[in-house]
Amino acid sequence: MKILIGKVISKKMDKTATVAVERVVVHPLYKKRFKRIKKYHVHDDLGTQIGQVVKFVPSRPYSKLKRWKIVGIKGLDKKSTARTVRKGEERKLGRAKR
Repeated sequence: MKILIGKVISKKMDKTATVAVERVVVHPLYKKRFKRIKKYHVHDDLGTQIGQVVKFVPSRPYSKLKRWKIVGIKGLDKKSTARTVRKGEERKLGRAKR
């Protein structure tokens, strides 16, 4: 069974998540490394959110494009977590003082 790991990039559909899987490919002649990204429509029973890293596996066809199912959530992306604001930084970030 093939297990893929990717990041949730969209949750606009009901019980469906769009997951992007990123891989690094090496050019055969020039040996340069570059990224390839493929998107999958995945059945979501766990209620994931945008930015979470998930593990998913092939399953029965749920629809025309949806043939994968989420089996686990690995964690949150560090960039998507809210950052704390220190005292005096409100003006730098464009927030009003309260």
